[in-house]
Amino acid sequence: MGDLYMVGTPIGNLGDISLRALETLKAVDVVACEDTRHTLGLLNHFSIKKPLVSCHANDEERGSLRILKLLGEGKKVAYCSDAGTPGISDPGARAARRARAAGHRVIPIPGPSALAALASVAGFAERGFLFDGFLSPKGARRRARLAELLAREEAFLLYESPFRICRLAADLAELAPERRVCLGRELTKLHEQIVDCTAGELASRLAEGSDDPIPQKGEFAILVSGRAGKQGGEVEER
Repeated sequence: MGDLYMVGTPIGNLGDISLRALETLKAVDVVACEDTRHTLGLLNHFSIKKPLVSCHANDEERGSLRILKLLGEGKKVAYCSDAGTPGISDPGARAARRARAAGHRVIPIPGPSALAALASVAGFAERGFLFDGFLSPKGARRRARLAELLAREEAFLLYESPFRICRLAADLAELAPERRVCLGRELTKLHEQIVDCTAGELASRLAEGSDDPIPQKGEFAILVSGRAGKQGGEVEER
């Protein structure tokens, strides 16, 4: 039987990779990954040479079968998504599920995660929060889900692309303009930005012509306070 290692990798700053992750990547027979070009860059940076197998989000079914075949040959396989921890709004969950069902060991190698990074600095998620990943790109579905999330008592955390962040912020501002939000842009990277404000203020800063704009570039994570949650203190923007 083979072993499948779910390896957490940096979300930006390569210095965040763990010693255990490096040891695992050096020890396995094959590295399966979301994007072979991206993971090759990571491996090259740390002078690690391994065969790569694609398991892209758009082809996760066939990718998981490739991994299962390698495990059936008794191989040790590491799985890496492009950034962060596999299986959390990233490919990998199907491979892990199938590997375990087939009797193989599935071993977590913990690492960076944008949701944990943002929650750690927000100051109002200490009693837990709901993670809902990426909402639907379709306006009606997105607003309906936001309304459901805003009705809950606990905070919730979302991911969003630079192409849809304005629409998400506008919907939040329309539904709950005074709700407190903490937005993280390009977390751990050179141009990291953390903004603590109300939903209404966030929409204004993302709108065209703002006097204090937030660049619509990079990846976004946004934590929204709960309906009856503790509001906490302020997070200084940097």
